[in-house]
Amino acid sequence: MSILVNDSGFQPDDWSGSYATVEDLSAQRGAVAALALEPDADLEALTGRLGDIAMISVNFPGFADGRGFTLARLLRLRGFGGRLRATGHVISDQYAMARRAGFDEVVISAELAARQPEEDWAFRFDWRAHDYQSRLAG
Repeated sequence: MSILVNDSGFQPDDWSGSYATVEDLSAQRGAVAALALEPDADLEALTGRLGDIAMISVNFPGFADGRGFTLARLLRLRGFGGRLRATGHVISDQYAMARRAGFDEVVISAELAARQPEEDWAFRFDWRAHDYQSRLAG
């Protein structure tokens, strides 16, 4: 079972559908409910199609792999306005960074949620207040 983490806390993952791949996207026209991206995805393949996608899930194969944060930022800069989720191995310490990069939510495994319960994440739910600029201004 997966756990959805957002600014409201832990919830069951509300997505039960399948994810298209970049290869699927190039073979079909029209709207796509959800697209899965790996951290080394070439965003050029999505040119002109971002408006067709309701949700993009970016995989984090390990917590030390930060390419997903860059991907999220680039997707937002290119105009993606849909639901953007980080999946895989994102730890509670990275939640504020994920939100600032453009992610709406993080999906973690039940095992990770057991090791890092909601209280560990809750400190970062007010992610706008946890950046160095806010601390310097305060």
